[in-house]
Amino acid sequence: MTTSTSDVERKAVLDSAEDMARLDPGGMLKIVSDLPRQIRDALGIAGQADLPASLAGARCIVSAGLGGSAIGGDVVRELVADELKVPMVVVRDYDLPAFVDRDTLVFVSSYSGNTEETLSAYGIARERGARMVCITSGGRLAELAARDGVPLVTIPQGFPPRTALGYLFVPMLVALGRLGYVRDAAEGFEEAELILRDLAVVLGPESPASVNQAKRLALAMHGKIPLIYGSSGITGAAALRWKTQINENSKTHAFWNAFPELNHNETVGWGAREDISKALRVVLLKDKGDHLRVQRRMEITATLMGGAAGIDEVHSLGRSKVARLLSLVYVGDFASLYLAFLYGVDPKPVKVIDYLKSELARS
Repeated sequence: MTTSTSDVERKAVLDSAEDMARLDPGGMLKIVSDLPRQIRDALGIAGQADLPASLAGARCIVSAGLGGSAIGGDVVRELVADELKVPMVVVRDYDLPAFVDRDTLVFVSSYSGNTEETLSAYGIARERGARMVCITSGGRLAELAARDGVPLVTIPQGFPPRTALGYLFVPMLVALGRLGYVRDAAEGFEEAELILRDLAVVLGPESPASVNQAKRLALAMHGKIPLIYGSSGITGAAALRWKTQINENSKTHAFWNAFPELNHNETVGWGAREDISKALRVVLLKDKGDHLRVQRRMEITATLMGGAAGIDEVHSLGRSKVARLLSLVYVGDFASLYLAFLYGVDPKPVKVIDYLKSELARS
C-alpha cells in the first residue's frame, strides 16, 4: 500500500521536536513523562499523612470526586477489588447515596479543592457523621477540612487535574493499607515505577513513530472516533482513562465500554451500520488477568468488527495489578497528547470546561 503525502506529513509532526514543542507550550509531555516520579513523591506524602485509627473498620467506602479527581477512585476500586472485604463505590455527583452514614469511610477528592459537586458531597458526608479523608492541593476543600478537623492529604499544586493521577490515587490506596482494609501495595509500586520509567523511553517524544506504540496509535486514531474497549476490572478503569484523556487532551470525541457487558448490547451495532462503523477506530486493552471467557469474547467480537476503520491491541505489562493498570494508562496518556499534536491543538487548556464553570459561577 502506498503511503500518502498526508501520512508522511503527520508522522513528521510526531518526529519533530520543534513541532511538538510549539504545540505544547504548557509542557504536557514533560508532565506525563514524570508519572513515575509523581508516584514516588505521592508515596512519601501518603506515608506521612495523619490518619487516626477511628477511620478503620467502616462497613463501606466511598470515593467522591469528579473528572480527573474521580478517576483515582476508579483505579483504587479495581486494584483492591479482589481483596477489599467491604463495598467501595465511586460517586460523581452533588449528592451521596442514602447508605452513607457514620460507618462509611468517604474519601473526598478534588485536585483544585473548589469543585462544586465535591464540596456539596463533603457537606453531606459531614452532616451524616461519616468518617472522612480529604485529598486536595488546596482551595475551599482544604479550608473546610482544616476548620472541621477532617484528616487532610495535601498534594502539590500547579498540575492540570487529569495529570495528577499519581497524587490522587496513591494516597487513597496507601490509606486503605495503613488502616487495615487491604495489604501494603509498596512492592507493586516499585515494579510499576520501573516499568513506567522504561516505557517513558519507548513512548516518549524522542522515540520515532516507526517504533513508538503511542505515536502509531495516535496516527491510527486521527480523523476517526476512538472506541476504547476494556473488560470488567483494571482494563475497564484504563479504558475510561483513555476516553477522558482523549476528550481533554486531544479535544475530540471518544467512547469506551467493557466486556462482557458490551456483548449484551453494543455488539449488535457491529455489522448493522457499516456507514457508522467505518468512522470508528477500536483499541482493545488486554491484560493477563482477563477472565478466560472474556478473552474468548474479545476474539469473537473482533471478527464482528470488520467494518471498523481498524482494530489495535494494547497489552499490559508487569506482574502486579498496579503495574499492569498503570502501563495501560501510560500508553493512553501519551497517545492522547500525540493525537492532539496531529490535530494541531495545545493539549493543556480545556476552554470548554473553563467556560462552563464560569457560567455556573454566575448562576
